Amino acid sequence: MAKKVENKCDCNCIHRDKLDRAIGCLKSFNSFCRLSEFYKNFSDETRLKILTILDNVESMCVCDIAVALDMTKSAISHQLKLLKDDNLVKSSRSGKIVYYSLSDDHVKEILECGLEHIKEGCNE
Repeated sequence: MAKKVENKCDCNCIHRDKLDRAIGCLKSFNSFCRLSEFYKNFSDETRLKILTILDNVESMCVCDIAVALDMTKSAISHQLKLLKDDNLVKSSRSGKIVYYSLSDDHVKEILECGLEHIKEGCNE
């Protein structure tokens, strides 16, 4: 038996133009799942610390990141793989050492915008 869905809004005013735009933008944007996965990287404290380090130091190897965060190389490698899978970091090899850096300026901008937003909220 299907449940009856109740409309929780008790107003009788529907703004058709706004409603049509809202529904239209949801239909035209079919990447919510991908975007949600992308932002999950920024909600993980360890990954956020790695991104912040790479934003400030430009490139580092797993060993140095592990020491900076007082974590194992294995744990850092796992986090870097997740970041690399979402194209937030890239790697380059120099001999046997792999260096990681931010993929592009978009990642830097996202970090900086987030920090700016937080700092503005603290000043209120």
